[in-house]
Amino acid sequence: MQSPVKQLNDPWGALRISEFRNLMIGRFLFIMGLRMMGTLVGWWIYELTNAPFAIGLIGLAEVIPAVSLALYAGHVIDKSEKRKLLLKGVILYWCCALILLFLSMDIGALKLTSLQIAIGIYFIVFCTGIIRSFTGPSFGTIVGAVVPKNLLQNATTWSQGMWLSASVVGHASVGFMIAGFGIHGSLILVVSLVAIGFFFIQKISAKPPHPTVVEQKPLESVKEGLRFVLNSKELLGALCLDLFAVLFRLVAQ
Repeated sequence: MQSPVKQLNDPWGALRISEFRNLMIGRFLFIMGLRMMGTLVGWWIYELTNAPFAIGLIGLAEVIPAVSLALYAGHVIDKSEKRKLLLKGVILYWCCALILLFLSMDIGALKLTSLQIAIGIYFIVFCTGIIRSFTGPSFGTIVGAVVPKNLLQNATTWSQGMWLSASVVGHASVGFMIAGFGIHGSLILVVSLVAIGFFFIQKISAKPPHPTVVEQKPLESVKEGLRFVLNSKELLGALCLDLFAVLFRLVAQ
């Protein structure tokens, strides 16, 4: 068994834990599928509307529910069993990808107009914004429940690296997929990646809430979270910067 000092200096320390490996593989596949879906939806909306402004509305449709529910999502995550909540989010994302796959099919009697398909896409994006407010933070909290405290920094580094790598690979590869297999074929791959990601994540054991978590009413918990954000200048600045980035991207479109 490695000593605590050696564990701290071991760059592979967190990956030696089987649960963490499964979580990272599952997260990589899941995030890769999501990033592919995000880029694909933007291309698809432009094909349907031929309007750059319509692409900007995609980000707005997702960010409104994601930001609005962020504080409530934190309350739910704190008092929930982390693995179960995360798996629910992955399944719901998979269902959204399936609906997009359905919309991309040429279904004879159910022939949809471009406007109807576009409205359906925006609705799905809005739903993914809701799911994102719960799923995104769940990945961060479950990392701390999977690895011991002395490996948390190493695990966080690996987790962020996996997230960034999956994002880059997902965004970059879907362009080739659309060119080679079209929107429908690309969505089949997205559905498959999310399903395989679910397979790895479900191997993790149950992660109940921490015993020190105080039971609060949702409104009290949200107020406490809001006070924390307003009193934390670094966090408030980062949130405002991200919101303005989304706004300027929308205006630029």
